[in-house]
Formats: sequence, structure tokens, C-alpha cells
Amino acid sequence: MQKNDIIKIGEKVYRVLELKADKALLINCSRVQIPRWFALGDLTECEKADQLCLSIPLPDIESLDSKSRCIMNERYTMIAPIIPLVSDFRQRNKMLASVSADSNISRQTLINYLWLYLVYQSKAALAPKACYSDTTLTNDEKNYRWALNKFFYTPKKNSLKTAYTMMLKEKYCDSNGLLFSEYPTFNQFRYYYRKNKNLRNFYISRDGLKYYQRNKRPLLGDGVRELASSVGYAMLDSTICDIYLINDSGDLIGRPILTACIDGFSGLCMGYCLTWEGGVYSLRGLMLNVISDKQSHCKAYGIEIDRAEWDSSQMPAILITDKGAEYKSENFEQLAELGVKVINLPSFRPELKGYVEKFFDVVQDLYKPYLKGKGVIESDFQERGAHDYRRDACLTMREFEAIIIRCIVYYNSKRIVKSFPFTDDMIAANVKPYANTIFEYGRSQSGANLISIDRQTLVLSLLPRTAAKFSRNGCSHRKADCMRMYIFAADDRA
Repeated sequence: MQKNDIIKIGEKVYRVLELKADKALLINCSRVQIPRWFALGDLTECEKADQLCLSIPLPDIESLDSKSRCIMNERYTMIAPIIPLVSDFRQRNKMLASVSADSNISRQTLINYLWLYLVYQSKAALAPKACYSDTTLTNDEKNYRWALNKFFYTPKKNSLKTAYTMMLKEKYCDSNGLLFSEYPTFNQFRYYYRKNKNLRNFYISRDGLKYYQRNKRPLLGDGVRELASSVGYAMLDSTICDIYLINDSGDLIGRPILTACIDGFSGLCMGYCLTWEGGVYSLRGLMLNVISDKQSHCKAYGIEIDRAEWDSSQMPAILITDKGAEYKSENFEQLAELGVKVINLPSFRPELKGYVEKFFDVVQDLYKPYLKGKGVIESDFQERGAHDYRRDACLTMREFEAIIIRCIVYYNSKRIVKSFPFTDDMIAANVKPYANTIFEYGRSQSGANLISIDRQTLVLSLLPRTAAKFSRNGCSHRKADCMRMYIFAADDRA
């Protein structure tokens, strides 16, 4: 008996991995097992086999494609530290646990890879097995597929029975419209449909891509953590507040628009803007509020706060927005000159900026219970015969903004962030579960990406720009009225 010999003990086949004076290390070639030591005295009746019978022939490494070769090498790299330790039970188990944790792969999978290599003594055994499938369709199955695509997977939303009837009319009737003597039953047609049903294709083909992305798309992973891994990733959005306001004369104006900038790492509200109209001008007010001193801003509304409750006066380097017209405008993209990057998320992906969406819900839920009967609208405001909440309006924009500020201060410094994944370092630093303390900790870390910008630089970068021609006859522009307005406005300011 020598190393790497194939021996047969009864009905089982083993490979000899190592020999010592009184024992041998064998691995079972018939089933997945860890190598075991056998006493040489128990192996006196073993028979030597000429070769190992392979159920599936090993592929030639040179004939493998690049992807299969890459997978094979990755698997061998994982088990390479374990191979020298197969004879030491304790060290082998420690290495299995270490490699399993480092590679994020189960222990049993590593044992499978190790068993394949030790049995066949070739890296080719670790290559992924080729998939063989018979995809040949019968003539009836081709007709089923044709009928489903033409009559069922359409915006007309025909029933399965209708698609089956139309298939019989088109494929199983003669020129006189008479049904053939042999034709598939509805149960056969339905079985083929259920066997090959794909819910994604079902919703997209019948209800459209937008409906699928908005209502039926699977939510995989934590979208916020994928985009905002540190302080400096801010999420922007706006919403219409659920309250009617009046002006200083008591006349009804309408519902204000709240635009907010939320840090994607901690959930801190870095700035807000409350206006009557959205668009580019509300974003200008938002950016100015982001870089302003929040303690002075709150004091202007008669609210005294500690600086630690809302300590944010820097511009985030990355702004995550949706595909709204104001976020894709040329004026807003001019922030790139300050080193700010704007990321426009794909349509119908609100979970990628879930912090700002949740911010609007929390803030409105905070003030609505205390302002009922003062212009706050309820869920039935669009129903027939519902109360006209416009008649209850009694707050001005400034009064309501003071309320919004108090809600934001509570959101930043008093509301417990329940689902934040605290690290060991954060726990050791005694970081409390509030947005302002998490933001302060993240800002002190090496990955924080905040930009200090003064007010004048920000205003100049957000001014509208255009192209014109200057000649001996003066300035010519395709929008002459707009140009004249800007020139006259500049003269008036001078």
C-alpha cells in the first residue's frame, strides 16, 4: 500500500492520503466525508483497485472557459490552507472555521470542495459542472407558447381561457373553422402555463413596467446602506404639507411645499426650505439653509436650541435625488463646480432614499395631532361631502415654519433611531441612538465627506446662466427680454 493508492474495502472505495508506521489516512470516494485514520491491521483484507471509476469525467483544464477556470481557481484558493492540515483533526477544524468566516461560505460547502480535490487529486474536480438540459419543445408546446405571448401576455389582459380558445381557433381548426379531431385540452394548456409562469413577465406585459416597478418589484437588501456608507451622502426630496395656510391679511393661500436634505448615514436633517412653489428656487433656499448656522436660524423664529442639537453647517459632497425636473436642471448641476456630485436615482425607487421619505412622515405626524381644526387635512379630504378644510386655515407661513423647526429639532435630537446598525466602535464610544449624535460621530470618522462653502460662493454658483454674443452693435441673445430684465435688475441694485 502506497500513498494515493485506490483500495476497496467491501463495497466501499477509499484513497490513501497518508501513511504512518501503524495507521493510514483514508478518504471515502463513494460519499462526502472527512478523511479518517484507519489502523493498518484493519486493512489486511483490502483490495487494490486499478483506477477510480468516475461517474462524471473530469474536464480538461485547458478546454475550460475563462469563467469556469476563474471559479475553479477561487475554490482551490479557499481550500489550499486546509489541505496540509487534513491529518490534524484540531487544526483542520480551526482552519475550516476561519476560511468559512473569511470567505462568507458555509463549512459544508468547504468540505465538499475539499472532498472533491482529495478524491480526484486534481483542480479540475472543482470546476463547475456543465448543465445539460433538453429544451426541445413539441409542436403543441410551441403552440402554447405562441398563444400565451400573443393573447395572454398583453395589455388587453385576456383570461387564460380566452387565450386557449383563440389558440384552438388559430392552430387547431381547418379552413372551414371546424376543430380537428385531436387537440390539447385546457388542462394541458394550463399546466404548461403554470410550469413556465414568470411573475415578472406577467406584471410587466399586462400592467406595464411602471406598475411593476412601483408595486410589484422585489425589495432586496438595504438600499439606503448601499448608497450612504458614511456622512456626506445627502438625500433630497420635497412634499406638499397636509395643511392650508393664510397670509398676513387673513386670505387663504394654499398648502406649502417642504423641501428637505437628510443625511443618508445618520438620518439627520441637514436643512429644509418651506415655500409656496417648488422647483429650482426652493432648492436654492434649501442649499442656503444647509450651510447656514442653525442656532442663529432658530433664534430668528424665537426658538432657543443648543448647538449640539442641530450642528450642521456644511454642504454634503454627494446629493442623492430622484429624476424631478428641478434636480436635473442646469442650475442645480452647477453645484459640480463646488465639488458636489449629484446622483439621480432611477424611477420608482423610493427605498433608495428612504430616510427623506420617512422624514416627511415623521414630521407631519408630529404636528398634525396638535393642529387639527386649524387647516390640517385628513385622509377624507378628497371624498364627496367631506369637510372643507380650507375654511379652518388660521396659520401664516412664519407661524407654521416655527412649528416645522420645532419638529425638526425633535427629529434630530429626541427621536430614537431604532434600526441603526451600531458598530463595536460606536458602542465603545457611547454613541447615543439619536440622529445628531450619530451624525457627530460619523463626521469625526475618516470617511466623512463634507464641504465648507460660504454663502456668496453658493449663491453665485446657483445663479441662472446663458450664452450671448457681444459685438460692436451690443449684446444679442435669443431671449432678449430676459437679458434686458437681468441687465436692468443689475443696474437697479447698483
